[in-house]
Amino acid sequence: MSGAPLQAIATSLQRERKRTGLSLAEVARRAGVAKSTLSSLEAGNGNPSVETLWALSTALGVPFAHLVQPPIPRVQVIRAGEGPAFSSERSNYLATLLATCPPNARRDIYLIAAQPGEPRDADPHAAGVVEHVVLSAGRALVGLTAEPVELGPGDYISYPGDLPHIFKALVPDCSAVLISEHI
Repeated sequence: MSGAPLQAIATSLQRERKRTGLSLAEVARRAGVAKSTLSSLEAGNGNPSVETLWALSTALGVPFAHLVQPPIPRVQVIRAGEGPAFSSERSNYLATLLATCPPNARRDIYLIAAQPGEPRDADPHAAGVVEHVVLSAGRALVGLTAEPVELGPGDYISYPGDLPHIFKALVPDCSAVLISEHI
């Protein structure tokens, strides 16, 4: 996974686990990941998928971005093709974190790049999460797994991120902006 900030992930996992007072084994159990996987990630090793990191963020009760974003300077520019990127282990889907939620705000912004094939089937996130997607290029099925909506360039959808949801590229080179709102 190119672009994954392994040291930021390690530091954040350790910080958040200590904040919650949970043991390594308990966080791993709640996230449904192997204790050895969590231990490796806390040591700054491994190759975490977006699914693993989402499960850990849910288990720790923090937004995904809190686990992966290194400290942010006052002015930030992320050029196309740069930024911490996370691929799916089950589909040709790449999420690049563009902006995290600043203190007292509740949103993270991602640039999504997806190709046809297996969809990105997302498990529910923390209670109250709402996702907003604007499709930039291509065509895709997006939204709740039970009732996805076909989107074209410029189309917008909002749906509860705390229910199973999907992003399925229907044509090559789909891209979208995803805003994850934490209510």
